[in-house]
Amino acid sequence: MKLSLGPLQYFWPRERTLAFYREAAGWPVDVVYLGETVCSKRRELGTRDWIALAGELATAGKEVVLSSLALVEAESELNAVQRMLEHGGFLVEANDLTAVQLCREAGAGFVAGPSLNIYNHRALAMLAEDGLRRWVPGVEQGLRQIDELLAAHAAEGLPAPEVEVIAWGRLPLSYSARCFTARAFDVPKDACGFRCIEHPDGLPLATREGTPFLRINGIQIQGEEITDLGPELPALRELGVGLLRLYPQHEGMREIVEHFDLARHSTLPPSRLGAVNGYWHEHPGKPGLPDAPTPPAPAHPTP
Repeated sequence: MKLSLGPLQYFWPRERTLAFYREAAGWPVDVVYLGETVCSKRRELGTRDWIALAGELATAGKEVVLSSLALVEAESELNAVQRMLEHGGFLVEANDLTAVQLCREAGAGFVAGPSLNIYNHRALAMLAEDGLRRWVPGVEQGLRQIDELLAAHAAEGLPAPEVEVIAWGRLPLSYSARCFTARAFDVPKDACGFRCIEHPDGLPLATREGTPFLRINGIQIQGEEITDLGPELPALRELGVGLLRLYPQHEGMREIVEHFDLARHSTLPPSRLGAVNGYWHEHPGKPGLPDAPTPPAPAHPTP
């Protein structure tokens, strides 16, 4: 079982980002995803910078994958994906069907990112024909759903793709063309002042009662909890998962990687450092919520 360092979801200063990945070159991760997946306005590093950094990490022995945006909307964003493919040295993670189309036209294999929404085996088979090599299921797809989808895929006589599951990090729940961070500060999206850079792990959002609820990250909304599938490693192995994705965080990432590295080489599951991922167990993603609302009592007609 391999460990992957997922794409950086947050907006960090250039030097902080470069220092993070240069340190990661010495960590026991097998695969590193690089690139901007949330907002194309985040230009501390451009496509050329990500490709140059990819070369450094590849020299250090890492498999590098270049990640696309989850929402490709503008011609410039389309061109960024095209430049990744024209380089040709690295696999691309397609997080949008536009990126899938470009990969297909280039005859390039790709990783299907978690925002592609692959919910049945026919969709998986169709994308495999287009070049899908590795599949990262969506955040709300748990053990049973993934198992059933892969079983149906195998029943068609089709080879199983490599499967990568999000094992650590805040889950990316949704994306929007609007910017939630800009709205929170009451500024226009096109004149946001890059406020995201002030929040290296996202902007916390609480309920009216003050309970931590979500994280605002530009056009992305994340769960508040840092989910941890470490204790579920036996089930992940039985399912045939090939990679565990660990999403970067601002502090303590080396220790998280080392924790999972020890766990993958052990016969015993590790202790849980983060929160339970309810989705994995077919419960609400946020711990503590009821499985389903109580249905109202049936209305009785007045005699």
